Amino acid sequence: MSMSPAALFFRRVLDAVEQGRPVVIVAVTETKGSAPRDEGAMMAVLVDGSYFGTIGGGALEWEAQAQARSMHAAFSTAGTTEARQMRRALGPDLGQCCGGHVVIDLALVARDKVPWLASRIRSALSADTRQPVALFGAGHVGRALAMALAPLPFHLVWIDSRKEAFPDKVPANCDAFTLADPVAVIARTPPGALVLVMTHDHGLDLAITAAALARDDLPFVGLIGSATKRARFVRQLRDLGLTEARIAALHCPVGLPGITGKEPAVIAASIAAQLLAERSQRLPEPAIVDSAAFSG
Repeated sequence: MSMSPAALFFRRVLDAVEQGRPVVIVAVTETKGSAPRDEGAMMAVLVDGSYFGTIGGGALEWEAQAQARSMHAAFSTAGTTEARQMRRALGPDLGQCCGGHVVIDLALVARDKVPWLASRIRSALSADTRQPVALFGAGHVGRALAMALAPLPFHLVWIDSRKEAFPDKVPANCDAFTLADPVAVIARTPPGALVLVMTHDHGLDLAITAAALARDDLPFVGLIGSATKRARFVRQLRDLGLTEARIAALHCPVGLPGITGKEPAVIAASIAAQLLAERSQRLPEPAIVDSAAFSG
């Protein structure tokens, strides 16, 4: 089972700490007005100065990194692990255009926090709010799309009947399956999932699309192709008894209108943007951590 972004974040922190490398976790715990990131955004600063995650970039993040490096220095020389807090008005204090106010909490995490980190991973897994996506097809566009969705808040289930079609490694937010009958997956797809169909076979595309549209709890069915392919499929779907209301859930050509280009990466970017728009209508922005996390 793939991990959520929050779980992966804490897993990376835990890996570093277990290797004897303390980490300063930097988290946005409060915002008012316009801010680069929402509450819950996190960044981890390692003892060597490297970091992962982001609280929004710019002067705010630069100052937070400097604070984190100072905390690492205090820990290495005196064993000091006192948490810090930054309260900044982005315009007056930092010259940033956002104009809002943010509160940033910083906490140094060392070996004594291993149990706490493990609990955060469990909590993140149980509170996973990624949008489920079922992707059928591991061709050029399917591969590009899996990569485009890798850093985004989606849980991707990727299906193809050809084992050799998949890359050697798939993104961390992805579970890949080689199945002789991909159509059967539709019956096991969770309600609310977004479905994308781009297999190597038009007949298989039709069967998967029809099965997905036959369910009224799958709100988005995206099909790769042209306007001509859509017209042909719509006729065939009507012949199969699909209602006009369900056929209206078919997005073909899939992707945002106005983005031209047939390169797989371009198509994948267009589809990823469309999925983000769909997700924003269905799920709230997930909070990764709150201030209570730093009392652990």
